Amino acid sequence: MSFENLGLIEPLLKAVVEAGYSTPTPIQSQAIPAVLAGGDLLAGAQTGTGKTAGFTLPLLHKLMTSPSAPRAGERRHIRALILTPPRELAAQ
Repeated sequence: MSFENLGLIEPLLKAVVEAGYSTPTPIQSQAIPAVLAGGDLLAGAQTGTGKTAGFTLPLLHKLMTSPSAPRAGERRHIRALILTPPRELAAQ
């Protein structure tokens, strides 16, 4: 499997390549399609396996491909919510 097969938009694919990654980890291969499909994600894996990219890449994809500005008179809605991030992410 490659990042191209996961359905991410071109700017994210370019960023992944520029960051030096060529193949998604198992957690990324499972998480990215689930988030892109609109599902909730609850995942666990060892430190260093790519969990953060597993949920942030599809989250960025959704934020970049959906309209962000509310229409006149509309309230802004929550576009993303990350609950209980891993300890490493909280430290970042």
